[in-house]
Amino acid sequence: MDFVPYRHKVQYYETDGMRVVHHSNYIRFMEEARTDLLEQMGFSYSRLEAMGFGIPVLSVHCDYKQMSRFGETLVIGVEVTELSPTRMTVCYEIRDDATGSLRATGESKHCFLSSAGRPISLKREAPEAFEYFRLLLGAATTTEKTETAQPEA
Repeated sequence: MDFVPYRHKVQYYETDGMRVVHHSNYIRFMEEARTDLLEQMGFSYSRLEAMGFGIPVLSVHCDYKQMSRFGETLVIGVEVTELSPTRMTVCYEIRDDATGSLRATGESKHCFLSSAGRPISLKREAPEAFEYFRLLLGAATTTEKTETAQPEA
């Protein structure tokens, strides 16, 4: 599957007094990129909710490499790196669009819940959605990566 990388132009309100992106905004950028990937897959959050489940965040992590500043455009690569019937892990790579310099890397872990807030097996409850996520596992998504991860045995 070919996906268009997500681009985010840094807004003034996302910066601090030195016009450097505040660290908390990188988590938002990752969420925007993940949401965009789901939409490109044909499984927007609205569609998933209409199917009766959600994908809440269990944890999120970000490693900051270089500062991003007001006016820059960031390119956020997204890759599904782990998938089970009940959970998934998504990794992110944030780069400056003009220079390609690495600004941050991150990871978010998610589970699949019913609309009632109970854990579900996505493989059993929504096999079509699970298959889409499975196809993304370790495959190059919105980045130029060529390595593929192997599913757990």
